Amino acid sequence: MRGSDGLQETLFTVAKLEDFVPSDHPLRAIAGLVNEALKGLNGLFNEIYADTGRASIAPEKLLRAMLIQVLFSVRSERQLVEQIRYNLLYRWFIGLAIDDEVWDHSVFSKNRDRLLDHAVVERFFTEVMQLADKRQLLSKEHFSVDGTLIQAWASHKSFVRKDGSDDSGTGGAGGRNALADWKGKPRSNDTHASTTDPDARLFRKSKSTAAILAFQGHLLMEHRSGLVVGALVTHADGFGERRAALAMLDTVPGAHPKTVAADKAYDTRDFVAACRQRGVTPHVARNTMHQGKSAIDARTTRHPGYAISQMIRKRIEEHFGWGKTVGRIRQTVYRGLRRVDQHFKLTMTASNIVRMARILSAGPQGAMT
Repeated sequence: MRGSDGLQETLFTVAKLEDFVPSDHPLRAIAGLVNEALKGLNGLFNEIYADTGRASIAPEKLLRAMLIQVLFSVRSERQLVEQIRYNLLYRWFIGLAIDDEVWDHSVFSKNRDRLLDHAVVERFFTEVMQLADKRQLLSKEHFSVDGTLIQAWASHKSFVRKDGSDDSGTGGAGGRNALADWKGKPRSNDTHASTTDPDARLFRKSKSTAAILAFQGHLLMEHRSGLVVGALVTHADGFGERRAALAMLDTVPGAHPKTVAADKAYDTRDFVAACRQRGVTPHVARNTMHQGKSAIDARTTRHPGYAISQMIRKRIEEHFGWGKTVGRIRQTVYRGLRRVDQHFKLTMTASNIVRMARILSAGPQGAMT
């Protein structure tokens, strides 16, 4: 017999959000790690929020919502709030009941700025790393470092002279989308700046690529499980990668011997010398093509550990690849160095949590792969 196409809802229901999430859903393992890490931030949250006044969004729910935006590649906060209203999986992960009202996207944005002012994402990243350390997933001796370009949320048309003079060659034609001709006219970060995002810098990765307005994202990865232990966004320039690498190495605790693997861009005498001063052996790929003589000699390359480091360091690209395809850091939608840095750190925290959940679910054998 043909069933009825009519819709008749019951007056009452006893269904719970827990019933709608499969027991083997990947988000369950991720939620367990996230909730455990958030417990360590309770003291910080108490300092940020006043004891009296109107209750705001719970910071734990706010952070979980921000993770949902990264994990599921949600384009904007407006779209995120819209999807939370009808997506039961999102509500379960965030901690909202079926009949709980979802906050407005503007309130969400204002509360996110509060997390930025108090470096909550950095603390959350640290708490996740402490969980990894408790589960013996981290190496404290062997690391890799690398950087990538993050395209800024600004166009070339916004890159104008700082003194206000016009060099676009538009011939007085105004308008938001007016044609611009920069041919034969020098444009540099010293004389020009973006009116859309003044923190963005005009930069190109190599001579064969076009210059874009961008930031540089940097990662420090440990070698045991391939987890990110340091993440940083800087202005884009030719020295940013090496400066950021040294800054992240300085945050690694302990005076014991360490190694750091890197690609040919780090094969400079100043970087190699700075690593050795810190007691870090530079397992840097040798670059003899453009510099004439590499700063890395046989004293380093003859050891078997050098070849192992060069093989493992390529895993850092997995975090960059995941961040650009899933976390949407190929081109940021945020403006300003601090907001881009916050989004980059949150994306790498999410990448770590996904990797940790997969390793822990696989057991001891998974931790070795």
